[in-house]
Amino acid sequence: MDRGLSLSGAAGADAATFAGFDPASVPSPCFVIDAAGVRRNVAILGRVQRESGATILMALKAFSMPALFGHINPVLCGVCASGIWEARLGREEFGGEVHTFAPAFKDDEFDEVLELSDHVVFNSFSQWKRFRARALAAAAARGAAAPARPLRFGIRINPEHSEAEVALYDPCAPRSRLGVPVSAFEPDELDGISGLHFHTLCEQDSDALERTVAAVEERFGEWLPRMEWLNLGGGHHISRPGYDTERLVRVVRGLRERYGVKVYLEPGEAVVIRTGILVATVLDVIHNGIDIAILDTSATAHMPDVLEMPYRPTVLEAGAPGAGAPGAGAPGERAHTYRLGGQTCLAGDVIGDYSFDRPLQVGDRIIFDDMAHYTEVKTTMFNGVRHPALAVYDSADGSLKVVRRFGYEDFLRRHS
Repeated sequence: MDRGLSLSGAAGADAATFAGFDPASVPSPCFVIDAAGVRRNVAILGRVQRESGATILMALKAFSMPALFGHINPVLCGVCASGIWEARLGREEFGGEVHTFAPAFKDDEFDEVLELSDHVVFNSFSQWKRFRARALAAAAARGAAAPARPLRFGIRINPEHSEAEVALYDPCAPRSRLGVPVSAFEPDELDGISGLHFHTLCEQDSDALERTVAAVEERFGEWLPRMEWLNLGGGHHISRPGYDTERLVRVVRGLRERYGVKVYLEPGEAVVIRTGILVATVLDVIHNGIDIAILDTSATAHMPDVLEMPYRPTVLEAGAPGAGAPGAGAPGERAHTYRLGGQTCLAGDVIGDYSFDRPLQVGDRIIFDDMAHYTEVKTTMFNGVRHPALAVYDSADGSLKVVRRFGYEDFLRRHS
């Protein structure tokens, strides 16, 4: 997993991100997003959108902080949602198009999904046949009341072509529950379906997309001329340094020219990669075969991909409040090696082993890099550990705003 690209003053591609940021200026723990970094990423997406003719949506499953939407929605055309609450968030807070997909829709939520959405994508033909009458009736009513905002329907397909390196994140793994394989495709049930959707990538370059498109055309190409639109899903690391945007533009243009379809892209991480950090504090230092620093954050509660993927996040710098020290290295690389552990009772709540130039002390701040995407959206309040605050920093002008602090009342409302 391509996490932990260095930011402030390190070897990252964008050393301006978090320039001038003081880790003592925010509560601990705290997720901090650099608005200037978000704008830089979005500018790249905007250029791809113009040059390719694609319509780019932001995947709310990767990042859902409304405080940053004003830096994103002037360029991107809307959002893709993975459920009813994300659809409502997109409609009320982001604006633009709302495309909603779920592995299965609930009967008592479906009418609200229709009301909130511009595109609704079904995971199976059985779901489409179950809800088709209600869907088409809602589309007809929308067309009469608001013809400028039509309601469209699609089927998610499974090209059975794996590109993701980790099985947990591979929608095309054997026996996947996501998407219709060609063996289960029902062309006689396409009336009312105006587009196809596929998603196979995970933080990958456009060469992986090009191979996937070839697999889609091989298996589903005979039905593409019947479609008005084609959604290429997410996992596109478009704003990552070195990403081949020219190839992406060529792939999108080719699809538009061959089939006359409108092409959608749904990146999430590309909007916010290299723009977020998690600031934490050392609470205790103990020894059990290795020096262990206990932090006021948690892998399992605050950055679960560390355990799920798994991956080892980069530590940018460590220092007493208001001071800084060089970033951490691999175990044994520098003079003092520590295992950084979380605050929960889970025995495996361990972030990783790191080495530092000087001993860690209680009160030192630790900064974990690239903590915008798939972090805050996946957090829990397990063990009643304090949830990280949310803050927006802008390295363009040095401004800082703490957007949200979480308290006991938030924890209580989760359980009562």
